[in-house]
Amino acid sequence: MDVSSTSYPLKMFPLLSGSALKIIAVLSMVADHCAYYLLDGNTWAYEVMRCFGRIAFPVFAFLVAEGFAHTRNRMRYFFSLMLFAVVSEVPWNLLNGADGTHNVMFTLALGVAALAAFERLWEHRILCCCSILMTAWLAAWLEADYEWRGVLMIVVFYLLNMGKNTPVTLRRIMQLLFAFPLMMHYGIIGALLACAVIFLYNGTRGFIHGNVAKYCFYAFYPAHLFLLCIC
Repeated sequence: MDVSSTSYPLKMFPLLSGSALKIIAVLSMVADHCAYYLLDGNTWAYEVMRCFGRIAFPVFAFLVAEGFAHTRNRMRYFFSLMLFAVVSEVPWNLLNGADGTHNVMFTLALGVAALAAFERLWEHRILCCCSILMTAWLAAWLEADYEWRGVLMIVVFYLLNMGKNTPVTLRRIMQLLFAFPLMMHYGIIGALLACAVIFLYNGTRGFIHGNVAKYCFYAFYPAHLFLLCIC
């Protein structure tokens, strides 16, 4: 969905494309992981980088919800995320000592599964809700990064963007209000920064497009984990 800059209600602000959101999320993720795996936890640099790092997941969750809404092949979207989740398990286990947790790509894939369940079962409200909650429970049971909160964050971003007759600014505010309680579990300042980034999204794809760029973006996650393993 492209929203022209002339019609967007927040055109007085420096708006961000989907590509800009991806770059911000990637930089935030790298800062977070560098601090967590490489720095002393008692330093000022550690605290600042970890705070900045809290931007990453809410933005990724938002982008997954947007991607699901606009992808032509939901099944391929899910299996692409699962493939990179499996690949990422090798460096994830090397970094975390096979502690029983699993990387965040599983959480994103389960979020897509929850959205697919909603789309397929929304006329059967009880079954639909149970399916979403079971998917969130599965993320918690697997101890995937961000667990059930991550899955529900993706669902909130998707559901509260469905009223196309509602002004985009109001939809964005509602998305962030309902997602914020899930975000703040990982730090209020980081959650506020993530909200600011998402609020400035202008609905356009930006400069990152095409399958090669998309899969390179996916591949960056396991690649940067491998680099951290050898640092």
